[in-house]
Amino acid sequence: MAEGAIDPQDLGERLVGAGADEVERAAEAALRPKKLDDFVGQRVVRDQLSLVLQASMARETAPDHVLLSGPPGLGKTTLAMIIAAELGTSLRVTSGPAIQHAGDLAAVLSSLEEGEVLFIDEIHRLARPAEELLYVAMEDFRVDVVVGKGAGASAIPLTLPPFTVVGATTRSGLLPAPLRDRFGFTGHLDFYEAAELERVILRSAGLLGVEIRHEAAHEIAGRSRGTPRIANRLLRRVRDWAQVRGDGVLDLRAARAALEVYEVDPIGLDRLDRAVLAALCRRFGGGPVGLTTLAMTVGEESDTVETVAEPYLVREGLVARTPRGRVATAAAWEHLGLEPPAGTWAAPASASGEGTGATSRTLFDEV
Repeated sequence: MAEGAIDPQDLGERLVGAGADEVERAAEAALRPKKLDDFVGQRVVRDQLSLVLQASMARETAPDHVLLSGPPGLGKTTLAMIIAAELGTSLRVTSGPAIQHAGDLAAVLSSLEEGEVLFIDEIHRLARPAEELLYVAMEDFRVDVVVGKGAGASAIPLTLPPFTVVGATTRSGLLPAPLRDRFGFTGHLDFYEAAELERVILRSAGLLGVEIRHEAAHEIAGRSRGTPRIANRLLRRVRDWAQVRGDGVLDLRAARAALEVYEVDPIGLDRLDRAVLAALCRRFGGGPVGLTTLAMTVGEESDTVETVAEPYLVREGLVARTPRGRVATAAAWEHLGLEPPAGTWAAPASASGEGTGATSRTLFDEV
């Protein structure tokens, strides 16, 4: 990651941000499913993982190492906890940024017991010396402990009991090939459908002990950007509104009123997202506009606009990235209630189905 870049895990302060801080993770803990059968969504990954775990338990051996990739907030940490629970063993938790030296990882590995699961979050951010140590540990269940310094230093091999590494990454392309190849199972988590998020919300509401109507769950799901973490966060905010300004029941009125207070619109855009669209359409006639100019217009850093706002806007077909800059599509104009000018870019079919503009053009990633 480039110096000064924003990590997706650090974006939990936004109500619709997929990242989470320690307080958020503590709130999530009570809502996490404990068994694979209770995990909502990700049917393909869930079925594949179930086969891997059942086969290893039948053989009474540690399962292959597991790599889980995908955007933040989709359940990678939850699946790691479920793997340990299904195997009936304990889970050791660490993260790539926390392991800066090979000795840090060696201390963790040497303390593992047979069959334990080691969960490494953001594994693509491991320091290179720790990566090289992990290669040997994952393949040969051995670490070489260096004793002494300089010419008198020697490596003492330490045999490790069989264990399973579960790695989670939001940027699988940054994983070096030797590390990626040592995972026997790789699962990619996709964004959730609205119906799946409704099931997540209804389940979470039951665990929180609040009464919720199906239409309220549907409304919250539609504004959750396909991400369970965001859905649960919005659910808690709607619960707050219902308890303070309503009758305690989470109905459609409470959901809409609460999300209006928190400036989350019907498709999940927040203040920053709408500011970017308004700048593109109202100030620059739809673009193209350079990233730096756009960021200055909305009063944010370029990294913030590019990392925080753009991914969802592009995925929803509201903004296109071109060699000349950012361009608002016809869908962006319509979302702001504005008439798109002639020749406006249409939303790409991959993001929103059919294009909505008068003219459809080929979209290129910015170079």
